[in-house]
Amino acid sequence: MSDWQFKVLYDAECPLCRLEARWMSRLNKAGRLALEDISAPHFDPSAYGTTLDTLMGSLHGVFPDGRQTIGMETFRQAYRALGLGWLLAPTGWPLLRPVFDAQYRFFAKHRVRLGRLFGRSCETDRCVVKVPR
Repeated sequence: MSDWQFKVLYDAECPLCRLEARWMSRLNKAGRLALEDISAPHFDPSAYGTTLDTLMGSLHGVFPDGRQTIGMETFRQAYRALGLGWLLAPTGWPLLRPVFDAQYRFFAKHRVRLGRLFGRSCETDRCVVKVPR
């Protein structure tokens, strides 16, 4: 998958993150989206100029030229790479963007607890969430 247009750095130990990544993989017929598991033993966060704690706090994405995204913008770019950018386009509109970005930050902070509410739990204690402000 060398022709990817965007890469999502996701935590496969987070049950909701894993579910979303699987769904995106199924939709990724053209191979424009790459997914990299930050919980994999061989993952090196320094390759992205960051730490694992930082990556665990919020979803991150990377363009082939090295530019990075954080949080809700990562979803917007991932869906765009899948050809579904129109689904999340309203979340980037000027009046709605702050609302959706704040909702994502709430989700990121509570993702493990929310996963448990839906009957999904972390496989290890490694997915303890540290959310940057």
